[in-house]
Amino acid sequence: MNVSGFGNGIERLLHVMARLRDPDGGCPWDLEQTFRTIAPYTIEEAYEVADAIESDDPTAIREEVGDLLLQVVYYAQMGRERGDFDFDSIANAIADKMVSRHPHVFGDQTVTTASEMNQRWEAQKELERDGKTAGGADGPSGTLDGIARNLPAVTRALKLQRRAARVGFDWPSAAPVFDKIAEEVDEARYALADGDSQAMQEEIGDLLFAVVNLARKAEIDPEQALRASNRKFESRFRQMETWLAEAGRHPKGATLDELEALWQRAKTIAKT
Repeated sequence: MNVSGFGNGIERLLHVMARLRDPDGGCPWDLEQTFRTIAPYTIEEAYEVADAIESDDPTAIREEVGDLLLQVVYYAQMGRERGDFDFDSIANAIADKMVSRHPHVFGDQTVTTASEMNQRWEAQKELERDGKTAGGADGPSGTLDGIARNLPAVTRALKLQRRAARVGFDWPSAAPVFDKIAEEVDEARYALADGDSQAMQEEIGDLLFAVVNLARKAEIDPEQALRASNRKFESRFRQMETWLAEAGRHPKGATLDELEALWQRAKTIAKT
């Protein structure tokens, strides 16, 4: 199959993928792939898109978004081979969903704020979940149904809490969450003193969950907040290593007091 004459853009990409998956002369590696084997690559590519956006590099963003699009095309080709779906059915389904969830754009409803839009969006999603349940599953849909289990733990905790809050299971303000965090810190401290590793894991999990709750009440995305802290830590630690290297030293050869002093120096520089 010659793909040079199949136009541009998505049409060309679809034909490239079909050629890669062609049993007659396709790529052996691509032919071996399944939905399950490709899924980890999809997750990785999504994170690489986020990294490119944080770097504010348009060329990198274009490249990484292309890599992510390739994942969608991969699923579409495998779905077509199985007779389940193809790229057009994927695109049409998401287009229909967007039209359904934006009646203020494609219908006669009116939305004036982003907050109101978010409320209507979630309400529409709940109706869709109820519809799916009525169409096949037994009993009413659960409040926490539909939250992917393979999400990053912090992101999934946030989604679980938001969903529970919609039915009234929520702190009235951020203030009580600080008390809950303090309670979880104490319980983690007791578990550590007892030398109970299983209890320690559980209590640290509860502590992290409570901190996510605090971020939610403060209207802060905990995933983004932690990513920012990771970048900050990395920047300061690399600065410490640079200063030590200039003195012909390595962090392993420095005392904790020396490292702490360098850390405070790096913090000061970052602030100024």
